[in-house]
Amino acid sequence: MIQQTLFTYAVIVLALVAANAPFVSQRWAIVGPRLSHKSLGLRLLELVAAYLIVGAVALFLEETMGQIARQAWEFYAITATLFMTLAFPGFVFRYLLKHRG
Repeated sequence: MIQQTLFTYAVIVLALVAANAPFVSQRWAIVGPRLSHKSLGLRLLELVAAYLIVGAVALFLEETMGQIARQAWEFYAITATLFMTLAFPGFVFRYLLKHRG
């Protein structure tokens, strides 16, 4: 029971960090080369990649706890929407706040 709760919180924190990373970092995929200008399209591509990576980690953790539950398209639509909602603070930081400099 404690392990399941720990895995759940770990996936939520990982999703929060991964969803905001494309908007906070100027590097390609956080660890790649630093780019002078990263377009919104590139950031959205990173966001999709981050969603898939977090989903893979969550699937792996679910598999370690037991049998994987089957999901329909509605599950993926909801989790993608939730992931975009988690990315909102990073989007606000990058595009809506004024930066000095």
